[in-house]
Formats: sequence, C-alpha cells, structure tokens
Amino acid sequence: MLAFSANTLIAQTPKKIIIEHSDFADANEAEMPDAFLLTGNVSVKHDGIVLTCNKAYFFKSENYIKAFGNVQIVQGDTLFLNSKYAEYNGNMKQAFATGNAVMSSPDATLATDTINFNRNSQEVYYNTQGTITNRDNILKSKSGRYYVTEKKFQFLTSVTITNPKYVIKSNHLDYYSNSGHSYLFGPSTITSKENFIYTEKGFYDTKKNLAHFLRKSYIKYDDRRIEGDSLYYDRNKEFASATRNVKITDTINKGIIKGHYAEMYKKKDSLFVTKRAVAINLVDKDSVYIHGKKLMVTGPEGSRIIRAFNNVRFYKVDMSGKCDSLHSSSKDALTKLIGNPILWNGENQITGDIMHLIGDNNTQKLDSLKVLNNTFMVSRDTLGTGYNQVKGLNLYGKFQEGKLHEVDVVKNAEVVYYMRNDETELIGINKNVSSRINMILENNTAETITFFKQVDGTIYPDADLSPYDRVLKGMKWRGDERIKSKDDIFSDEENELNNKLIKEGEIDQAKENIPMKIRKETLNYDKKKKKK
Repeated sequence: MLAFSANTLIAQTPKKIIIEHSDFADANEAEMPDAFLLTGNVSVKHDGIVLTCNKAYFFKSENYIKAFGNVQIVQGDTLFLNSKYAEYNGNMKQAFATGNAVMSSPDATLATDTINFNRNSQEVYYNTQGTITNRDNILKSKSGRYYVTEKKFQFLTSVTITNPKYVIKSNHLDYYSNSGHSYLFGPSTITSKENFIYTEKGFYDTKKNLAHFLRKSYIKYDDRRIEGDSLYYDRNKEFASATRNVKITDTINKGIIKGHYAEMYKKKDSLFVTKRAVAINLVDKDSVYIHGKKLMVTGPEGSRIIRAFNNVRFYKVDMSGKCDSLHSSSKDALTKLIGNPILWNGENQITGDIMHLIGDNNTQKLDSLKVLNNTFMVSRDTLGTGYNQVKGLNLYGKFQEGKLHEVDVVKNAEVVYYMRNDETELIGINKNVSSRINMILENNTAETITFFKQVDGTIYPDADLSPYDRVLKGMKWRGDERIKSKDDIFSDEENELNNKLIKEGEIDQAKENIPMKIRKETLNYDKKKKKK
C-alpha cells in the first residue's frame, strides 16, 4: 500500500490560472462550451508568469487559455514572450506562441514564427527559421533550443553567427548568450577578412575574441596555413599558437615548417617553432631540410628571413651541413652559416670561420659559396687512403646543378692532391703553395688545378712523401659527422619525442569525437559578474 503526505499531494496538484483583469467577460456555451471570453486589457497569472493580451478564451476546467492580439508572457525579469497568438496549458505548464513570435531575455532576442516554451524544464524551442540578436552577434538557424536557466542556445542544424569581424557556420553549436561563449562540434568554419578557420571541435569567446580549437583544425591566411592537434587563437592580437603535430605551410612558395609547438604573430609577420622543428624549402627543384632547436621566420612575403638556433643541421640530396645558428634571407637569396660551420657538397668537406650560401632569385637555384677565414676543403682520395686537401684564407665557389663546379682559394693557398690518370692509376701527390688556387671540379674530382703567383711546390712520387707531409696543418676529417639523409638532422632524443607525440595524436584521433567539455568560466560567468 502506498502512502502520500499532504505536502506531496499539494505539490502534484496543478495550480489554477487566475484572471487578474479583463475589461469585459462573457460566456457563450453555444459558440465556445466551457469557456469564458475575455476582452480588453486581459491579464492572467499562473505560478510565476503573467500573460497579457487583447482577447482570450479561458477554459477553466482544463486550466487552459487561448490568447489573441498583442500577446505577452512574462516570467520574472528574465524572459518575455511576445506574439499575435498564444496558448497556455496551466496543468502542463507549457506555452505555444505563433505569429511574429519574439522571445526576449536580458542577453538576447529570438525572432521566429512559432515558439514553444516548457516551463517545467525551462526550455524554449522552435522549428521555424529564427534570428537571434545578441550584442554584436546575429545568429540564424532553421531550428533551435534555448535553456533558460543556463542561458544557452543549442543548434543541431545549420546555424550562422554573423559578427562585424567574422562569420561562424556550424551544424552543431552551443551558444551562451550571457558570456558570448560558443562551442562548435562537427565540421565548422569561421570566415573573416584576415583568415579562414576550420575545426571539428572548438571554443570561441565572441566577446574577447579568444578561441581554442581541437580535432582537424587549421587557420588559413593569404600566404600561410597553420594546423595542429590543438590551436589557440587571439583575434585582437592576430596571434595563434599550435601544439603537437604542428604544420605551417607557405601557400605561395610551397615551403613547410613542422614541429610540436609554434607561435605566430600575423601582424608582425613573425613565426616561432620548436620541439623537433624543421623547415622544408624548395631549392633547385629539391627539398632543403633545416633543423634547429628553435626556428624563427620573420618578414612579409618576398623579404622573409629564416633563423635557426642551437645545433643547426640541414640536408639536401647533394649537400648537407651543420653550424651553431643559421640566417637565411629570401630577399637577398643569402644563407649565413654562423658559428663552427661545416658543409658537405658531394664528397667535399668544407670548413671555415664564416660561410655564406648565395642563391639566384631569378632561377631559384644555388649560385655560389663564400667561405672566409681559415678555409679548408677536404675529400677522400677515392681509391686510396689519403685525403685531397685545399687550405687558404678565403674560398669562393660557383655551383653548377647543385654541385661545386669551380673553386677559388685565395691568400696563403696550400694543396695536397692525389693525381690519377684516366686509368685511375696514381701518378703522384701534388703538394703546392701559392697565393691563389683555381680548381675545376667534375664528378667530385679536380679536373684541373691552376696555381697563381709565388708558386712553390712539386708533384711527389707516392713513395717519396711521408704520411706526415701528406696532411696539411689543421686538417681534420669529419666524415663520421656527415648528414646523409633528412632523418639524420634530428637527435635520438628528438626522434623519441616525435614518435611519442605522433602516437598520442593518433590515439586521440581514433577516439570518438564528442562535444567539448563546458568550461568553468562559462558556467560561472554570472557569478563572476556579481562578485565584480
């Protein structure tokens, strides 16, 4: 046997609609059985709401009212529902409004043809084309739902937010009218004059213009596209940062920069990348890979500068090298290798205090090489155990099809070179000193060697030159350090980090895509306003 308390019974009994005022009241059982006709300044109350209109039919036994003309339903000071016609069920606590229906709250206004209001769940919903106005934002959708307590609009069909600065489009969006916070889910876009943003899971603060995007997200500018597993964006500063599996594409020059953390200031034309950072650029129809612990790219298109810092390594099919830092200018087509530079071109190892690689902006090819102070050029004798060596103060080289073709070594030039005939037999070892040496290289070997001024030297038979005399002072062969592939530019620690982060990204992508968790700052927005 079930027992109920008096309080329980009272709570379950629907409250009656109370007529507060009407200029005229009439009952016509023939036309409208069990109904009171109320006309003129009609006002009724029910459990916290006030309904006013020009004319109404009140069904007392059903606790139901039909209202006509200038209908307004008011709930406290938080919700106002206006329309030409409305129905209200006091037992179900549900309202239906149609005919230029407008719902207003302190934060937003909804205009549509038909609005339904469930007071039990405090939900407003509509299935006709609607327009929501909220400060600088205008939202348009075919249907939607408004949660009064949370001050949240939810759209599960096509919705557009139009702001003076951008337009947001999505098929699943939660919009909080008090804070202006938007939560995007599924394929969504944000279009502005500055950029185009795509995401399948994201957050956008329409008041502060701050955003956080996850899952297949990218920001596309006229000349760049930045993507990563997690993107942060500040529209006011035109600042973006990306974390894990970051890729920045130069859409004009087809250059790419990768890493696992990046920051970009669009207004300053500044880009910073770290965590296994690598820049990939096209030179001589071949990709050049530049790696440093930190990469910076600054300057507008045509005057762009790439800087790499700390243990820089680079690789191209026919060239590789190392240095402490690198500075490359697209305007001057000049790349400076700074701090202990070493370059491998073909089989030649080149070192010096200062090293410059110079390109040709017209042909987009590598043109020349300049090495200043303490120049050393070394290569193995292909058939023996010795080393071909050229030493001097400065070196000036010219490239042909990406390989050194002509080399001039000036001031205090010294050479040790293994001379071989067409049958590759060793003729002798050329050891010479002069003020300048010119070499023409073919297939990584000296086709001709020309000595200028103050020539002092000879060609020694192999048996007549001691091992000590075959090595110029300061010569150091560093073949074991040579970078032989694009993977060699990274350390083992960097590769371990890369594999770990890629795996984490793959695991996250394999998970079911669910809407983003609502932030505390969204849920507590009104509480913070009251505290202030």
